Amino acid sequence: MYNEFGIKNEILELAKEVEKEIQPQFEKIDNIKEWNSLKVLNAFQKCGLSEMHLHSSTGYGIDEVGRNKIEEIYSEIFKTEDSLVRAQIISGTHALAVTLFGLLRPGDTMLSISGAPYDTLQTIIGISQEQSKSSLKEFGVKYEQIELVNDDFDIEAIKARASKNDLKLIEIQRSKGYSTRKSLTIDKIEKAIKAIREVNKDVIIMVDNCYGEFVEKKEPTEVGADIIVGSLMKNLGAGIATSGAYITGKKDLIELCAERLTAPGVGKEIGPSLNQNTSFIKGLFFAPSVVASAVKTAVFASRILERLGYDVNPKYDEPRADIVQTIELGSADKLIKFCQGIQMGSPIDSNVVPEPSAMAGYDDQVIMAAGTFTEGSTIELSCDGPIRPPYIAYMQGGLTYEYGKFGILKALSTF
Repeated sequence: MYNEFGIKNEILELAKEVEKEIQPQFEKIDNIKEWNSLKVLNAFQKCGLSEMHLHSSTGYGIDEVGRNKIEEIYSEIFKTEDSLVRAQIISGTHALAVTLFGLLRPGDTMLSISGAPYDTLQTIIGISQEQSKSSLKEFGVKYEQIELVNDDFDIEAIKARASKNDLKLIEIQRSKGYSTRKSLTIDKIEKAIKAIREVNKDVIIMVDNCYGEFVEKKEPTEVGADIIVGSLMKNLGAGIATSGAYITGKKDLIELCAERLTAPGVGKEIGPSLNQNTSFIKGLFFAPSVVASAVKTAVFASRILERLGYDVNPKYDEPRADIVQTIELGSADKLIKFCQGIQMGSPIDSNVVPEPSAMAGYDDQVIMAAGTFTEGSTIELSCDGPIRPPYIAYMQGGLTYEYGKFGILKALSTF
């Protein structure tokens, strides 16, 4: 069967050796999965989820009980005052735009303390090569950033800047994005937030939580973040939610974001769920297990590609802060071929050959392999990267470990 699927015998034998090596990491992942599963189940019961909350609304969706219950559950899980969980928020990038435009005003200054943000967020801010007439910069919002030092926060520089009390918002990106740095653990984020609060009690601390949910036992809002943002086509949708994103945090901040999403004076009161309630709830229910599968897939990929001589980040036995695994391939040709191999191992469109192309929000051509049930879903096995040195593949997802492993073995057998 393995040969019929196109997996070479030597790759299969190497995989068996690797799986023995990584069992201690799998045990740690299962421990986190159990913790987060109980967190979700407890929230469902504490919030009184019932069958009627699965039903949907159309039109305005005024005071829809199912949508409101989902947002209550999110607030319970993330230990926040309020949440916005909507199908009308298309992606993580959209959720970030809603949040930043909701919270910032002309003349305000935002500060990134995790270096340059993800490519699409740079366009939102107005610092990318692709200049948008609708960016924050065009609306008079100022931007500054502090670089990481050795993959950690520059605490002294952050405290010095935050102490001036002229900042409106500090942004932290948990995942590495299309950079070569390590993703940021909750412990590191907690230390940075504590340092900020020593010198500034009022600045809004926002965390881009994309790719990080349920990878650890705690979330950024449990260690002091005021507001966090994420996509349901990533971790919390578990491959079941077909659209949507979330914003959760302090009540006054969520109301501002809601009024940006809908209209001033309307806020959270409207927004039909459009038959998404069941998929949102079921996705959240399965998310701890699916995230664990994605992390196991990443650990497996890290070790087998390291054994084959490639530079990987993180290493298989290093702490994980998100579901993303990077592989430095060294040339455009190898990056393209690896992504094409992942596509060949996908359940959908395995016959399609992805090619680099220009994409809105990105300065470089990007290749994206994603034979997914939901377009753009990155909790499903996918692999992508910008065509620029050092030619890094960003691999993430895997709805089950087995499917993730098969996809990687197929890619390596054709690579």
